Amino acid sequence: MADLKYYDVILRPIITEKSMVAMNEEVQRSKKDSKGKVSKESVTIRKYSFYVHPQATKIQIKQAVEKMFDGVKVENVNTMNVRGQQKRVGRFVGKTAAKKKAVVTLKQDSKDIELFAAN
Repeated sequence: MADLKYYDVILRPIITEKSMVAMNEEVQRSKKDSKGKVSKESVTIRKYSFYVHPQATKIQIKQAVEKMFDGVKVENVNTMNVRGQQKRVGRFVGKTAAKKKAVVTLKQDSKDIELFAAN
């Protein structure tokens, strides 16, 4: 485990069409009450994507997001390692750097991350 400070963990946000759709995704959830009756409700799930330090753990990412953005409570963190792509310029072949992505899901009672607000 790397000795990283919270401001070293998150490198930059990922702003793509797919990540913008995931920020306000509506999902139907079903609930059972005490009588066994099933009711459906629509819930907005807020997911934010970041590039993070390659050695950062999920716990470090969660703590960094909660410290950097006031009033934000993280429910879940999903990470993925993205391999570097092979690139070619003429006869020379090289590779881009490997990256690590994190998708952070916020709790229902949490504030939004204002970095992504469209104003």
